[in-house]
Amino acid sequence: MNPKILIIGACGQIGTELTQKLRKLYGTENVVASDIRKLNTDVVNSGPFEVVNALDFNQIEHLVEVHKITDIYLMAALLSATAEKNPAFAWDLNMNSLFHVLNLAKAKKIQKVFWPSSIAVFGPTTPKENTPQYTVMEPSTVYGISKQAGERWCEYYHNIYGVDVRSIRYPGLISWSTPPGGGTTDYAVDIFYKAIADKKYECFLSAETKMPMMYMDDAIEATINIMKAPAEDIKIHSSYNLAAMSFTPTQIAAEIKKHIPEFEITYNPDFRQKIADSWPASIDDAEARKDWGWQHTFDLESMTKDMLEHLG
Repeated sequence: MNPKILIIGACGQIGTELTQKLRKLYGTENVVASDIRKLNTDVVNSGPFEVVNALDFNQIEHLVEVHKITDIYLMAALLSATAEKNPAFAWDLNMNSLFHVLNLAKAKKIQKVFWPSSIAVFGPTTPKENTPQYTVMEPSTVYGISKQAGERWCEYYHNIYGVDVRSIRYPGLISWSTPPGGGTTDYAVDIFYKAIADKKYECFLSAETKMPMMYMDDAIEATINIMKAPAEDIKIHSSYNLAAMSFTPTQIAAEIKKHIPEFEITYNPDFRQKIADSWPASIDDAEARKDWGWQHTFDLESMTKDMLEHLG
């Protein structure tokens, strides 16, 4: 039996590609995309789509009943840089949407939940290199605080109510199919657009700011694989560390220059530098690799080539 899937926040950076991949995998009619508004996009036009406010429990419950939903992927959130500009709304959206979905699972109205966490759960006191699965977590951003609290609630709902909730801590995600969406790691997406259009890019982080990153294809693969894994293989119900590569703006610029020799990068760090400085430089994801067989495919070289091919 194929699952009946509802994706909340399907028009966002991850939601867009996740929806298309799940529709290919389980059949278009089995994957209902939803978002706060109806845009004229492939996600909206290529299959079932519903307008839903992630803060409205009754709307979500109605969709679950009408479409006989078994699995929810909750991708709606305010990202790091955007959240800092509107902390109260970010907390409200990021936390209450999670409670709505966890409570539907607790009431046995759905079987399984995917909720994305982030490397933002870590903070300035976390070990920066090879950040372990279990370590100091003192996030210094609203986004990170909401994700850390969310991880605790996911674990609580699993331990106390038996909710099957699965989560991964995404690093910075790089994709050619959706433009940057207000994250601190989004320079690594924007740089490709500017390299092709202008042959130059002004980076909002300093030259040697190293952060964990992942190509979107790998992130989608991880998301689907953790949901497909047998329940007994999922040992961590807060959120799994996930890694692929780590690099600095200098390194990604050098890789782009191999394809576009005239490309130039300059640096003008803004408020996002402080956010980046509070995050890890590299991640230890041994638990995900051991428990449910996680493996990444793309490194900096292959990702750069793929990005420029698609955007160019």
